[in-house]
Amino acid sequence: LTGGIASGKSTVGRILAGLGCVLIDADRIVSELYRPGAPGFEVIVEHYGRGILNDAGEIDRQKLARVAFGSERETRILNQLIHPLVIAYENRLIDNERSRFPNQRRIVVVEATLLLEAGGKDRYDRIIVVDTDSRLQKKRGVERGMTRSEIEKRMARQMSREAKLEQADHVIPNNGDLDDLYGETLDVFHQLEADLQAMPPGDSASK
Repeated sequence: LTGGIASGKSTVGRILAGLGCVLIDADRIVSELYRPGAPGFEVIVEHYGRGILNDAGEIDRQKLARVAFGSERETRILNQLIHPLVIAYENRLIDNERSRFPNQRRIVVVEATLLLEAGGKDRYDRIIVVDTDSRLQKKRGVERGMTRSEIEKRMARQMSREAKLEQADHVIPNNGDLDDLYGETLDVFHQLEADLQAMPPGDSASK
C-alpha cells in the first residue's frame, strides 16, 4: 500500500485493518529502528553525524528530512541505509503472523511511502496506490503542519503520480470525503479477498 505524501494511505491502511487485514506500517518500523541503540540509529548517526540528533540524543526526524530530501543523492543514500533494515523487520513480522495462525491464509498489507522508489514492487503480490490530486496533497500537508516548501521537496523526491499509477494493481482515488474513500477501499478489499480465495493452497498470499 503506497501513495504520495498526504495522499491518505494511512487512512486506507486503517480501513483495511478494520476489515480484517494485518497491517504493517513501515513508518512505525522506521520509528523503532531510529530509537537510540537500534540498528537504524547507528547507521544514521554514522553517516550524518551527531548533528542529526536533538537535545535528548534522539534522531531529529525534521532535521533528517531536510538533509535527506534536499537532493536526489541524499534521498537515495537514506533509502540504501534504511530499507534493508525495514524489509528484514517486515519479514520477521510476517513470519510471526504465519507462526501464530499456521492454518489460516490472511491478507497482510504493508503500508510504505517509498515502497516503489525502493524497488519493492516485486516483493509483493499486489500493489495498491492511493491516488490524490497534487493540489489536495499540498493542502493536506499544510493542514498537518508542514510548509509548502517541505511538501514540494518531498514530492520532488518521490516517484511521480503517473509512474506510481503505471505500477499499480489497484488504485484507490482519494479526492472526496471519508465515505467515498471507505467505499473505494472496500471495493479493493473485496478484490483482494477474491484473489486470495482463488490462490491454490500453499501459494504465498501473505504480502
